[in-house]
Amino acid sequence: MHPRNVWQALSRPGYPLSAWPWRSAGYLLTGAVTGAVVLVGIVLSAAAGGVLALALVGLPLLLCTVLAGIPVAALERLRLRLVDPEPAPDPHEPPGDPGLRAWLTTRLRERATWREFGHALLFAGLLWPVDALAVAVGLLCPLTVVATPVLLAVFGEAKVLKVWLVTSWPAAFGFALLGLVLLVLGAYLLGVVAGARAGLTRLLIAPREAGLGARVVELARSRVRLVDAFEAERRRIERDLHDGAQQRLVALTMTLGLARLDAPPGPLADQLAKAHEEAGTALAELRELIHGIHPKVLADYGLEAAVADAADRSAVPVDVDLELPGRFSQAVEAAAYFVVCEALANVGRHSGASRAEVSGGHRDGRLFLLVRDDGCGGARAGAGSGLTGLADRVSVLDGRLSLSSPPGGPTLLRVEIPCDPAS
Repeated sequence: MHPRNVWQALSRPGYPLSAWPWRSAGYLLTGAVTGAVVLVGIVLSAAAGGVLALALVGLPLLLCTVLAGIPVAALERLRLRLVDPEPAPDPHEPPGDPGLRAWLTTRLRERATWREFGHALLFAGLLWPVDALAVAVGLLCPLTVVATPVLLAVFGEAKVLKVWLVTSWPAAFGFALLGLVLLVLGAYLLGVVAGARAGLTRLLIAPREAGLGARVVELARSRVRLVDAFEAERRRIERDLHDGAQQRLVALTMTLGLARLDAPPGPLADQLAKAHEEAGTALAELRELIHGIHPKVLADYGLEAAVADAADRSAVPVDVDLELPGRFSQAVEAAAYFVVCEALANVGRHSGASRAEVSGGHRDGRLFLLVRDDGCGGARAGAGSGLTGLADRVSVLDGRLSLSSPPGGPTLLRVEIPCDPAS
């Protein structure tokens, strides 16, 4: 497997013979040149701003100096590919409105702009001399030592590193061998310095956490969009069943009822009576199915009325004490309603309770609901109770579902969803 960056390449035995030392040297050499250019630009801008400050031209120059960090950072993200090919995302957000003013306002409000300006100052004042020194020590000096026989052949003598005078061929080839050793050591020096420089640059202008944070935000948004699409699909299915299949079953039931009245007593009348009863049962089951998909009372009257309706249909007597300021978003109301319905269904099936209570309200920007029962307890959210999926659904809305059910009871289910009343 090929190394993904210079740090991984350094740990491989064939590093000195690979392309990574030269890539590191190219990264540091271009950094030294770019840093020197940035330093000259900053010095000239500062000097011009100081001279023209009285004419109110210094402020635009200062603004340009601050914004100069943006193209410098863009160039640095491109240079990073020499030693760290992992993409370095641009942290800047697109401006909300077109035009130069909107662009300037957006950039000056971003922390990334000021971070890049700080990087440009650090780059111009400190980092590029380090790059130049590393190239000189790790590459130019060893190459000079390796070239000792060539210099001896051309000039008749060679002064190695301006220190040692070489006039004989044995000494020249000895220095050449020493230069090869220094070249290998210099390759590792270049890799270490380039890796450290790239890590510092990525930390300042292209942190991996920024890209990860953006992906997390987009994932959360996509989950919310999926929930909204799921709710819209549920409502469409409920509407189609209510306006289509249910109406046809009602018509069929009425037709069978009229035929039953007109038929004389006998086997045919008995079959019509049986068919009429089956159609009535199918209609009742369809109405219950429609109610479970998305109850009309929830869409028309809101969460408080829907919870009261669910309590009336519960197998266990339920007291309802809700104080809600009004309607909430459809996703919040649907999630809260189905959590309550599932909790009441579990109370009826498993708890052996004689009474239950649903209470809640809205406080400090959060909708909270509590479902209590006086049953035997011992319920667990992950034990096939159906609450695990509901907890995931609540978590999509940044909510929280907690369950307390010690053996012997009582059981308390609490749901909290951050939301505000719908306007």
